Amino acid sequence: MAALSSSPSSLTSKLRPLELGGGAVGVRFLGAVPAFALGNGEVVLAGEETMRLRAHDGAILSVSGDARRLVTGGDDGRVVATLGDGTHETLFEQKGRWIDQVAAGPDGAVAFSAGKTAHFQPKKGERKSLDLPSTVGGLAFAPKGTRLAVAHYGGASLWFPNAQAKPEVLEWKGSHRGVLWHPEARFLVTTMQEPALHGWRLPDGAHMRMSGYPSRVRSMEFTVGGRYLATSGSGEVILWPFASKEGPMGKQPTMLAPRDTRVSAVAAHPKEEVIACGYDDGLAMMVRLSDGAEILLRAPDGQPVSAIAWRADGGAVAIGGEGGAGGVTVF
Repeated sequence: MAALSSSPSSLTSKLRPLELGGGAVGVRFLGAVPAFALGNGEVVLAGEETMRLRAHDGAILSVSGDARRLVTGGDDGRVVATLGDGTHETLFEQKGRWIDQVAAGPDGAVAFSAGKTAHFQPKKGERKSLDLPSTVGGLAFAPKGTRLAVAHYGGASLWFPNAQAKPEVLEWKGSHRGVLWHPEARFLVTTMQEPALHGWRLPDGAHMRMSGYPSRVRSMEFTVGGRYLATSGSGEVILWPFASKEGPMGKQPTMLAPRDTRVSAVAAHPKEEVIACGYDDGLAMMVRLSDGAEILLRAPDGQPVSAIAWRADGGAVAIGGEGGAGGVTVF
């Protein structure tokens, strides 16, 4: 397949365009229904009929979710779970606080943060809290179980909410923002306030520094099986190799889908080594890792792609734009 600069294959005719009515800050598939979280506090469910819900009385600041629910945190102090049928439930409310981060966990659990405090709420039972040395920058559940990674200034803390032991602190200077576990829980990676990633090899605590980006990394996902970490932040999709026990140290990243504008969002196919990516000019495409083959999903519209996600079976991609233009492509 030709490179994009030549004549890429195109699926733009299959794109179902959506006018979201606000900038997308996140998107998840709830079964077959794409759920877009908007900065203005609304959630748009783009099923056979489009449903627009007022989830928050203010801005949505953070988005997570699983196959069943979209979990959002807002500047109204609320954590809200929205289901694909349009029902939604307030899971937590604290007036006067901003819910900076949310994470959907196993068995209906959720984690969220307000300022310097991280909270864990099981589906049934008592909420647990952890005070951090600085504002929480990111939250992520371990792939199997309720261990939480909490990013903050100076590193990340690994917390078992149901254990009495103090959290394990992974130290590295600087402000750590997003945080992500490797699918096999062998590595932990954070995005930095600076244009770089930092990682820890968890069996021995070894550091992994991934730098060289022209801008801050705001989107990252591991590919199926955890072989690569795909990231935004450059004029191409950057893929760090994680197949070996050593991780990416001493190895060069793979760079795919180069353009003269930066990648703003990435999403890994749930079953194949394929990446969906969006750019600052609104273009979106799919890229196959094995040979760099590209398929155009959406032509550029001048507004950055701010959210992108795959359906669980890999048969559809949802795309949300910073300017309120969205779309869904079903293959």
